[in-house]
Amino acid sequence: MKRARLASIGRGAIAIVAAGFACVAYSWVMLPDVRPLRKENPTSTAFMRLRAAEDAAKGAKVHPRWRWVSYRRIAPVLVRAVLVSEDARFYEHDGVDVEEIRAAVETAWERGTAPRGASTITQQVAKNLYLSESRNPYRKLVELMIARRLEAELTKTRILEIYLNVIEWGDEIWGAEAAAQTYFGRPAADLSADQAALLAAAIVNPRYYSPAKPNARLLRRQRQVLALIEGVTAPAP
Repeated sequence: MKRARLASIGRGAIAIVAAGFACVAYSWVMLPDVRPLRKENPTSTAFMRLRAAEDAAKGAKVHPRWRWVSYRRIAPVLVRAVLVSEDARFYEHDGVDVEEIRAAVETAWERGTAPRGASTITQQVAKNLYLSESRNPYRKLVELMIARRLEAELTKTRILEIYLNVIEWGDEIWGAEAAAQTYFGRPAADLSADQAALLAAAIVNPRYYSPAKPNARLLRRQRQVLALIEGVTAPAP
C-alpha cells in the first residue's frame, strides 16, 4: 500500500514537471520576435498603451510626451547615472543578474519580507515593451525569457538606447528627451550631472518622485547617484 502511494506521488510529480516544461517551452516559442529592434525603433510600448487605457477609463484627455533620440544624443552623464541607479552590473550579466536576485531573496528571507526588485535594465526593457505591471510569477518568467532573447539579439548599447527612450519618467512623459525638455527645458544631450542624477533617482517610482518637485527622499537618492557616477564610464555610441 505504501509502495503504491509512493508510486502515485512519483507519477504526480513527473506530471507536474512535464506540464511545467511544456508551459515554458510553449512560452519560449510564443515570445515576441525582437530581431527587428536591431534597426527599427518601437512606435509604442505596452506601458504606453496601458497608461492610455487608464486615462481613457477616467475620461482624461492627455497628450503623451515622447521623442525618440539616438544614443549619441543622450548625455553620457545620464547614461552613467542610470547605470548606477538601475543596473550597476549591466555589462557583467546576460540579461538576468543571478547574483542580484540571490541577494534579494536572501535579504527577504532574513527580514521576512517579499523580495525587493532585482530587475536588470534588459528586464525592464522587456517589461516596458511587451508586458505589464503584474507581479504574477508567470509574467515574471516571460520577462526573464524575453530579456535573454534581447541580450542574444541586440548589443548592450542598443538595449540601453531603447531603455532610455521608452521608460516612464512621469505622467505621460516617456524617455530621456521628453523628460529633459519637460523638467529642465533642455535636450537630453545637454543635461548636467545634477540633472542627470535627479532623473536617474526618479526612475524607481516615476509616478511618485517628480524631478519638478523633488522631495527629501528623491534628493537623497540624487546625492547617492552623484557620489557613484565618477567610477562609471558610459559606452561609446
